[in-house]
Amino acid sequence: MVPADAGGPASRDRAAIAKPGSIGGESFNMAAIAGVAADRLRSFVERIERLEEEKQALANDIREVYSEAKGAGFDVKILRQVVRLRKMDASDRSQMEAVLDVYKRALDM
Repeated sequence: MVPADAGGPASRDRAAIAKPGSIGGESFNMAAIAGVAADRLRSFVERIERLEEEKQALANDIREVYSEAKGAGFDVKILRQVVRLRKMDASDRSQMEAVLDVYKRALDM
C-alpha cells in the first residue's frame, strides 16, 4: 500500500483539488478562457438587474393605480379580475364563462 503523501493516487487527487486552475493535472489560465464570456455574462447580469428594477417600479405604479381606484370607490378585487379577463383571448374567455355557467347551474347558484 502506498502512503497518501508518497505520490500515490490519493496524493495526485489532493494536488489537483488543492491547485486552483488545474483539472486532472492540466493547468489553464481562467482569464484567458473566460475573458470574453465574463464580459458577456456581466452584460446579461446588468441587463437583468436593470429590468428587475424597472419591473419593481412598474409594480409600484400598478399598486398606486389600484389604490387610487379603491379611493374612488371601485372594488380592487373585481378590477384585478377584469384586467385578467381582458388579457384573455375572446374565445378562451367565452369558453371559460360557459363552463363557469354550467358549474354554477350544477351547484344551484
